[in-house]
Amino acid sequence: GTQNGTIHVMKANPAATSTRLFLDIRSRVRHWKSGNEEGLLGLCFHPQHKTNGKFYLCYTRSGKGHVQILSEFRLAGNDPNRADPDSERILMTIPQPFANHNGGSIAFGPDGYLYIGLGDGGGRNDPKLTGQDLTNLMGGLLRIDVDHTDGDLQYAIPKDNPFLDRKGARPELYAYGFRNPWRISFDRKTGLLWAADVGQDLWEEINIVKKGGNYGWSLKEASFNFGNLTHAPADPAIDPVWEYDHQVGKSITGGLVYRGTRLPELRGHYVYADFVSGKIWALKINHKTGRVLKNLRIPSNRMPVLAFGEDEMGELYFATETVNGRGLHRFERSTNE
Repeated sequence: GTQNGTIHVMKANPAATSTRLFLDIRSRVRHWKSGNEEGLLGLCFHPQHKTNGKFYLCYTRSGKGHVQILSEFRLAGNDPNRADPDSERILMTIPQPFANHNGGSIAFGPDGYLYIGLGDGGGRNDPKLTGQDLTNLMGGLLRIDVDHTDGDLQYAIPKDNPFLDRKGARPELYAYGFRNPWRISFDRKTGLLWAADVGQDLWEEINIVKKGGNYGWSLKEASFNFGNLTHAPADPAIDPVWEYDHQVGKSITGGLVYRGTRLPELRGHYVYADFVSGKIWALKINHKTGRVLKNLRIPSNRMPVLAFGEDEMGELYFATETVNGRGLHRFERSTNE
């Protein structure tokens, strides 16, 4: 997918040299150059995509104002390589106060529900104080049921969402306290939900998200106190599983836990990068204690990684900005032993 609103498909073959246009909704998507964190930001396929042809997009709508759209689309007939642009069903329309910190990463969990990572709405220092505010969706990680509807909603609220009994809280919330989660992913083996959160002044962080958790922003940046708010949080802030300072990198690009077979030495590691410094790492945790065992640097030529992805076999890919279309990469073993 491209930030300006196109999605392309290609054969899962290193020898592939061309792509096919899967969907083009550029007329509906705000051009990223008018707000460099806007555009088409999230794509994921329904767990039953092979039978129902459904997939989901999160994008910033073109036109006046800043509005985020979560939509369902379907394939065009029986062609698995072409989507129907007229099949759009808008599930959520989310007004955004600013052009940045949209989040927009979406993923289906092992429970079959759709998870949506939203930023705090933008601006420095969480100006709208949304990060700790349960009455709005900003700074939240949402969980919704796309297979059913509740009342006037185009989706349903899972009955075990954690804030259903909290007065004034948005029922869609699964966790909160995020600044700009980029991105979220589920470990296909353990089911753990990983969320990398882009920092502001000093710290970048990686969180393992639990239901109902408060991940601190803007009372905290990573595990450190932030800002001048004096009131106690509604829930105790949960520290990240890993953090690094701005001498190391300045904008984390969250990845995923590798479960493929081509690179066994990476299996079980959370692979992530920093967009500004171009560094790439593999993080391994102890699943019993939740503590980090090691954080290994993967040698690279410091490319600014925009996003990671995986294929059906769990093999890992990453994307960089490019002017020639050659922006999709995979890891190869170094011959310099």
